[in-house]
Amino acid sequence: MHAAEFNARRAFRIQPKSIMTRIPFTGALLALVLLFGAAPPARAQDSQGPMAPPPKFEVKRIPSVPHPGPPPIPQEEIIRKFAANEDAAKEVYDTYNFTQTIRLEELTDPGGKFTVTGEQYTKPDGGRFWRIKKPPESSLKWTSYSLEDVRTIVGLPLFFLTSDQVANYDFLYAGQQKLDELNTYIFQVKPKELSRTRLLFQGVVFVDDHDLAIVETYGKFVSELVPEEGATKLPFSLYETYRENFQDKYWLPTYTTSDDYIDTPGAEQLHLRLVVRSTDFKVNTSPAPSPAATPPAPSAPPLRELPQPK
Repeated sequence: MHAAEFNARRAFRIQPKSIMTRIPFTGALLALVLLFGAAPPARAQDSQGPMAPPPKFEVKRIPSVPHPGPPPIPQEEIIRKFAANEDAAKEVYDTYNFTQTIRLEELTDPGGKFTVTGEQYTKPDGGRFWRIKKPPESSLKWTSYSLEDVRTIVGLPLFFLTSDQVANYDFLYAGQQKLDELNTYIFQVKPKELSRTRLLFQGVVFVDDHDLAIVETYGKFVSELVPEEGATKLPFSLYETYRENFQDKYWLPTYTTSDDYIDTPGAEQLHLRLVVRSTDFKVNTSPAPSPAATPPAPSAPPLRELPQPK
């Protein structure tokens, strides 16, 4: 991967990943679910400092079919309310421009690190884009990453349990857990059917019992199809995403981490870590696009500006 490759494509449209992402996955259900008692999703900060270290957490295990008893309020009501909050959070999220730093680390000796910093922003036509702010730096010893890998990472689904999506999933209440000052309801989430056209979430979500909003997710994205030959193949499969509270109302994703292992020529496994940190959120001040009486026929977009599915 060379800096020139990024300079040639300075911006691309944010595209929530459909099946074209080709993220590898395992077909079987997780035999057990890891519940992370993580450092809390914090209040949003205005200043941008060094990328924060991964949150501390402890690992607890529950059976794949837990029996915690019913939640204190009906499960259907919790799901309906957190889905409505996801609708509102998604809408507000798209009003912000922010800095996003992606870091991939080889956790070995010797090991290296790949870091790239970009900006996610909204154009006057309403399209969401991601552009390079700081040239990528790499000291990786065993692996390499390209613009297509960055495109895959920034396009991972974030709001997958909105009101128009919850019908695609089965939910199993798994109990309650305290995340620092937050009390949360835990739900295991599984797609009712796999899709051939888009990625669906499989894992657990943590729902604040006061706001009835999702504050943390942990799981993978699955589909019916397998990766095609030559498609980008990130080694990461399980993603943990933390959220921060904005305007004392909306819980928005700001920190995603994933750990995985790959084989090396010496038959040893290399530990890799991905961290995606979003900071310096600012409300977008671009005027909303005026509706056109007769929209022009779409043309084939260039590679750097892929259309965003609605």
